[in-house]
Amino acid sequence: MNACHNAYKLAVHTDIYQLSKVQEWFEQFQSQIPRRVWIQSNLVLVEAFTNVVEHAHGHLPESTPIEIELELTDHSLELHIWDYGQPFDMEAEIAKSRAMHEDCVDIQDIPTGGRGLIIAQTIADRLSYVRQPDQRNCFIFYKEFSEPVQAVA
Repeated sequence: MNACHNAYKLAVHTDIYQLSKVQEWFEQFQSQIPRRVWIQSNLVLVEAFTNVVEHAHGHLPESTPIEIELELTDHSLELHIWDYGQPFDMEAEIAKSRAMHEDCVDIQDIPTGGRGLIIAQTIADRLSYVRQPDQRNCFIFYKEFSEPVQAVA
């Protein structure tokens, strides 16, 4: 059985105020993604976008683009976020963050500024961060779902 596959793209400048545009863009997919998965994926999108603006592009001009793509099938989504910052070892950062916060019982106990990657890893079925040949970095969040899509009230 072939799954329907669609790709949607958005490009914005490196500006935290573009977050509202990113979220407005992502809202259009609520009817195509189960509510729980949409909420989780939106959280990852917000965390990743904010990290690009604050960390990856912190030293770059505001005109530097952040490109976002959502690949959507009937049973999965894959979110790609490209940045132009210096690459980093995502697995090492997650391990360091987990070690720093190992006494925290719940994810909500981890202070802001240290939990975005842990949240993404916890939610994702697959998570990666890859340096591209064109010197961009690509954060990839993949999530499968089998529950039916529920209409948003």
